Amino acid sequence: MQQTQTLTPALSARKKEIVQQYINALDAHIKSLKEGKEEEALEIKDFAAMLHVHPVHLSNTIKEVTGQSTCDLYEQRLLTAAKELIPGTPLSISQIARQLTYDPSNFTKFFKQYTGATPKKFRDSITQGL
Repeated sequence: MQQTQTLTPALSARKKEIVQQYINALDAHIKSLKEGKEEEALEIKDFAAMLHVHPVHLSNTIKEVTGQSTCDLYEQRLLTAAKELIPGTPLSISQIARQLTYDPSNFTKFFKQYTGATPKKFRDSITQGL
């Protein structure tokens, strides 16, 4: 009896390279935002242009390799930056929001959606815990 095997296509080295380049570019961009060196958030088309690939190809490749969308990765890194800035700087929540290219009211909704707490409550819980 002959067994049939389900073959899953192996991820190409190029796809892995694209993902790593995207993550490196994303991390550098988030760092620049966090440090206040950039005033505008980059979009997927901007990252795709940097990597010399089509935006749809970039999105599809990221999803295929990581299981997450480009937006998910971007938001995770923004959230990490926010969690570092909120208790770690004297900046107001509004200033932090603007530095991360968010409208302050949208930033509060974004932050609460992922953490369950408003940025102010998050800051208060960290500072009270020290």
